Amino acid sequence: MLTLGISPCPNDTFAFHKVVRDGKYEVVLDDIEALNLRAVAGELDIVKVSVAAYGHIARDYALLRAGGAVGHGVGPIIVAKESGEIMGRVAIPGERTTAALLLRLEGVHDTVPMRFDKIEDAVLKGDVYAGVLIHEGRFTYEAKGLKKVCDLGRLWEEGMHCPVPLGAIAIKRELGEATARQVDDEIRASVRHAKEHADADRDAYVAKHAQELAPDVIASHIELYVNDYTVDLDEHAVEQMLEFGHGCGLYATPRRAIFAY
Repeated sequence: MLTLGISPCPNDTFAFHKVVRDGKYEVVLDDIEALNLRAVAGELDIVKVSVAAYGHIARDYALLRAGGAVGHGVGPIIVAKESGEIMGRVAIPGERTTAALLLRLEGVHDTVPMRFDKIEDAVLKGDVYAGVLIHEGRFTYEAKGLKKVCDLGRLWEEGMHCPVPLGAIAIKRELGEATARQVDDEIRASVRHAKEHADADRDAYVAKHAQELAPDVIASHIELYVNDYTVDLDEHAVEQMLEFGHGCGLYATPRRAIFAY
């Protein structure tokens, strides 16, 4: 049985529920930066990774077209207790996340990596001056008294003229093209099923892994991040992000084809 790593965030548990329920894969739920590192170690056959991290695993993994997180208005944001210039260290949700790479658009290099769900509290307590929020953070920061300093996704979209490619599904190259096509088809079918059919079991599964989120936040999260690109990601946007990472000196441009087929 192939292993499949996804995040416990509502967009993944919603979109992948049918895949999980069908029981064809050994499913691992983990934080996105942890999944990035698992991919570097080659631990998982199929895994959700930050697009920015793909350059580190391109030798062994190729990307699928379904199951990713790409879109307009979905990019990470920088928040602080006060709006204005960033005056100190910035918390990031992992050094290999797309959020960390996008922070370079602001010229920020003094960063502190931590789990994405710890960042808001770290800013509020003064452990860091500001933080880069991903996932549901864009829906909760105002209620906690934080202010948006910068929308990194907007900077990307205005500068690159394409949607923000946050995450994608990587599959081991050794599994071959036929398996990659089959997995892609199954993920695409799962996404479409989730968007087109009410499912109490699915909703309970999503809520179970998002226990600290209010139902309206879960719904907003899914509506924003599960979109047309989740069925078929924007290849040009992915290539742009990898070129940006290469230009920042993070890795060489992948020598092999980025996509599995």
